[in-house]
Amino acid sequence: MRGIVDRKGEQFAYVHGKGVYTLEGELTGHVEGDYILDLEGNRMWRLVGDGIYSLDGAETIGYLSSERPLEYDL
Repeated sequence: MRGIVDRKGEQFAYVHGKGVYTLEGELTGHVEGDYILDLEGNRMWRLVGDGIYSLDGAETIGYLSSERPLEYDL
């Protein structure tokens, strides 16, 4: 599992496997290649390394945190 963290350092979602989830555990999309897609398969954000950007690269959305084992979840 990896957190999705905004530019202020606050986690607002997470990636588990290829799925993207809200902090409440609701599936909202998935990772495919260099993109995060919504549930309909539309590109939402671009992934470059651990960075998450708008599709045109003009805006930084946030970043992926380091890998974290699920056993640490409360």
